[in-house]
Amino acid sequence: MTWQRVDLTPAQIDHLKTLVTGQVSTNETVLDQHGRDESAIPPVRPSAVVMPHSTEEVSKVLSYCNKEKIPVVAFGAGSSLEGHVLPLFGGISLDLTEMNKIIEVRADDLLVRVQPGVHRMALNEKLASSGLFFSVDPGADATLGGMASTGAAGTTTVRYGSMRDNVLAMTAVMADGTVVHTGRETRKLSAGYDLTRLLVGSEGTLAIITELTLRVFGIPEKMAAAIVRFPTLADGVTAATAIVRSGISIARCEFLDAQCIKNVNAHDGLTLTEVPTLFFEFHGSPQGVQEDANSVKEIVEEFGGSEFEWTTDEGARRKLWQARHNAYWAGIAANPGKRAVSTDAAVPLSKLADAVTVADQLLAKHKYPYSILGHVADANFHCFIVTDPNKPEELADVRHITHEITMKMIEMGGTCTGEHGIGSGKIEALIAETGAPAVNIMKAIKQALDPNNILNPGKVFN
Repeated sequence: MTWQRVDLTPAQIDHLKTLVTGQVSTNETVLDQHGRDESAIPPVRPSAVVMPHSTEEVSKVLSYCNKEKIPVVAFGAGSSLEGHVLPLFGGISLDLTEMNKIIEVRADDLLVRVQPGVHRMALNEKLASSGLFFSVDPGADATLGGMASTGAAGTTTVRYGSMRDNVLAMTAVMADGTVVHTGRETRKLSAGYDLTRLLVGSEGTLAIITELTLRVFGIPEKMAAAIVRFPTLADGVTAATAIVRSGISIARCEFLDAQCIKNVNAHDGLTLTEVPTLFFEFHGSPQGVQEDANSVKEIVEEFGGSEFEWTTDEGARRKLWQARHNAYWAGIAANPGKRAVSTDAAVPLSKLADAVTVADQLLAKHKYPYSILGHVADANFHCFIVTDPNKPEELADVRHITHEITMKMIEMGGTCTGEHGIGSGKIEALIAETGAPAVNIMKAIKQALDPNNILNPGKVFN
């Protein structure tokens, strides 16, 4: 189905109000809040915002919208960098933030059940008293439903995996209102097609997630953070890949270029030397953490690493990682009134140093401020390019640059997105990466599950 913008009639809005116990809003401010995210993509308002409180209410809303052919775009924290939550064709923004219950913590089974509106930091605050933590940690304090929908990852993926590894089961509502339960509360499953993995990372285009069963982990006995500086980008990235190949147990390994360090110094009140830098974290026993840190120190020195510092002080460790998580917003704060366009490439580990160098050389040819950082232990890195959202020609130019970088990464055997998803900005890159036959299979799945194309139209593919 080809979409034009859909604006709801007063009768449709009145009917939606009978389907949910939460609000159905057409307030101008609320529409504005649900028509933008953290990306540089121009805002697009929904026609209405609907706030359900249960799976049953989501089912009623989708059943009605499917019959009326009203687009439905799920909304959580609004922290997407790829325009996932923008209602490109109007319709409704389905705000799931009031479905925010932590339903069950099963410490003996190392799992939790949550509604999609729970934020990751709120979950970890709840889990701490049980000696547990949820490991996936993207930069933003995103909702768990949004994280599952985009297949999110973060700084700890090298040790604990991404959302694809940590969602055991879910409840989801299909486009026609059918409620399905996928997966089981087990670590192993070989029964039929893996519908859980199909829906994780589908960006709200195949179903709306209303409940998640997630893996959690015991809080390590000891945690330590370390930092080391390098003369060049390539030196730091090459050192990181050598550490991964060595088999040393690292929980985090993050790279920040000199500009990124400058930004976080200003934003977070740090005094780090403004050169290419690696941040590390180690989890384990006190002896194991000490041994891992010593092993990493030996390797980084082979690649020009200097000023290696490490600490087990909890306050210092948290401050360091908060600065890393703030890196995107630190770049924005350094350029008031601007937004940033982000790349999200991942490449084979052996190609990482070349990939980062190529990206840096391409960006240096242009006038736009930029920084490079990433989860180098799993060969995923980001280029943040600053642009003026009020200058469409500038945004188009930056989009051209990011597309050029992305195509280079695909040529190296990489992917256009390691964790942010396709959204509306990487549709052409998906075709280049997978080929038309694979995209056609994806379209066939979409057509089978959502024949009226009401779920997040205009995302993943046209």
